[in-house]
Amino acid sequence: MPLIICPGIHDVALSDRFLTALNQQLTTLGSTLHIAEDQVFPRDRDAPFNGLAVWSFLQTAAKSNEPLLLIGFSAGVVGAIAAAQLWQGQGRTVAALIAVDGWGVPQVGDFPLHRVSHDYFTHWSSAVLGAGADSFYADPPVDHLDLWQFPDRAPGFRVQSSNRRAPLTESMTAIAFIAAKICQYEGAITTDH
Repeated sequence: MPLIICPGIHDVALSDRFLTALNQQLTTLGSTLHIAEDQVFPRDRDAPFNGLAVWSFLQTAAKSNEPLLLIGFSAGVVGAIAAAQLWQGQGRTVAALIAVDGWGVPQVGDFPLHRVSHDYFTHWSSAVLGAGADSFYADPPVDHLDLWQFPDRAPGFRVQSSNRRAPLTESMTAIAFIAAKICQYEGAITTDH
């Protein structure tokens, strides 16, 4: 399954740190998956919120016959959602989208969306635009950019939204949540996350 990462508008070093933390967590989970730099949308070529540019990148970076998994951060969530819709419009499958601090971005599309937020306010206020599937919020709150570059240092809660009246919560870090979701959709390991 192709996995594509759409970073935001920030220093590339932050995404490098995110990849390091993600690959370490995948290894910790017992996965053989390794996310490489060529799976990251090159924001130096175009803006990450440009859905057409992200979709164009997908044409060469992903196989069209496999379900696609996207991770977007900040402005990159806009590009990732737009590209996912275009991908589906071609009759292709989007397994899921993980929106990391995509505050104010509505959930649009017929695929699971998992929100990862830097604080509880962002978590619940984003849910107004579509709560999506299981989500995560940092508690105590962390800085917006720190959530991306240090997701392994962002403790918080996974919220299982299957029961809207009394959602279940579980303590973990942001990177543990993200890696568990990747493994779930990749089928790389058996997990209840």
